[in-house]
Amino acid sequence: MSPSSDRPSLDPLTTGAVGLAVVAISSSAPLIAYAAAPALAIAFWRNLLAVAVLSPFALVRRRAEFRALLAPAGRREGLFCVLSGVALAGHFATWVPSAQLTSVAAATALGATQPVWQGLIARAQGRRLPTVVWVGVAVAVGGAVIATGADVGISGRAVVGDLLAVTGGMFAAVYTAFGERARASISTTTYTTICYGICAAILLVICLLGGVRTVGFDERTWLAILALVAGAQLLGHSMFNYALHKISATTVSVLVLLEAPGAALLGWAWLHQVPRPYALLGMALLLVGVAVVVLGGARAGRRATPPTPLPAAAPLDS
Repeated sequence: MSPSSDRPSLDPLTTGAVGLAVVAISSSAPLIAYAAAPALAIAFWRNLLAVAVLSPFALVRRRAEFRALLAPAGRREGLFCVLSGVALAGHFATWVPSAQLTSVAAATALGATQPVWQGLIARAQGRRLPTVVWVGVAVAVGGAVIATGADVGISGRAVVGDLLAVTGGMFAAVYTAFGERARASISTTTYTTICYGICAAILLVICLLGGVRTVGFDERTWLAILALVAGAQLLGHSMFNYALHKISATTVSVLVLLEAPGAALLGWAWLHQVPRPYALLGMALLLVGVAVVVLGGARAGRRATPPTPLPAAAPLDS
């Protein structure tokens, strides 16, 4: 049996799903910058409306799973869902405002440091990523920053936005780490319904305590919020979750970095935020980094997996 036979093939449907997911999440930062509403209010509605879409299906089809999470044996997984929602609220509470304090490009690029924090969390959990994956992550993250032209230090407002974007990337890594634990035994629909619900509740409390306006927006803003729900929140994440049956979670997390040049291009075409001249170099580095992670990680995985023994020959009289 050849080594390549153990490697799952990427069918056109999965490849298309990943491409669609990248386009969907790339629209997030431009839509946030376009919407005439407080950033925290946008994050609140984005999660609440996603729960409104998911909960009818989840409560009808996953009722037994919800009951199991309330039993003593399932409380650990339920806790992971709750903690993931708390971390997601932290992500939105920091990264979403960053897109309005700094440029769309910088917010996306600095938020894209998530794979670095994800790798450090994996190390803290006792897992070791292959060296080639770390190299690919470093090249991809560096390319994302160059491609989008992060504007650290241009103004006090931009610096605050940049710091919030980095913090948002850290929270995103924590959210993914808890989500990985929860999804080991919980369906994606149940997990996301609980996670988004906890996140929306926390963001609502923050908005109320901070006096953030959550209603009374114009039609343009509501359309932008609905586009965020349909695109980045549901379509983007759902397509990445669909692709997980053929692509590892580590690879998917690095593919998310393609959001950076995608958001920069959308910001250029829609919001007239012109990328810097060396953006093409950064995009090239990003693509190289993604390729290193995808190909190098797959090769390391094949080396770590013992070869499957050939089946015994069938008897001649069978």
